[in-house]
Amino acid sequence: MAKQTGQQLVQDSTTEALARSGEAANAIMKGNADALTESGNASRAAVQELTKAYQELTTKNVRNLTAAMQALAKVKSPADFIELQQRLIKEGVETTVGDSERIAQLTTAVFTAAFEPVKKRIEAVQNAAHP
Repeated sequence: MAKQTGQQLVQDSTTEALARSGEAANAIMKGNADALTESGNASRAAVQELTKAYQELTTKNVRNLTAAMQALAKVKSPADFIELQQRLIKEGVETTVGDSERIAQLTTAVFTAAFEPVKKRIEAVQNAAHP
């Protein structure tokens, strides 16, 4: 009878340990799924913002090109043409640099937003594993 009670205690403790392990695994999997969902949502929103920025940039560039072509068409002398052309080139380079910086910042924001939930989840799992 004592032998049976000992076996029952071992079985009960093994069952409890397995149940706790299963619950812990489920919690980890749920946390991982939640982090991936949050990451996907953040990525979607950030990509939409980046797409909108590219569309606005394209629209602005078409307007600027049209205005430049109209201005060049109205020039009356070769000297005025060269002066206008140089000004347009300078403005174009300055605008391109500014636009590139803005797109680079948005792109960085996209990747940061996409990976932040996953990064936090990895840190949480690491902290839980090494208390």
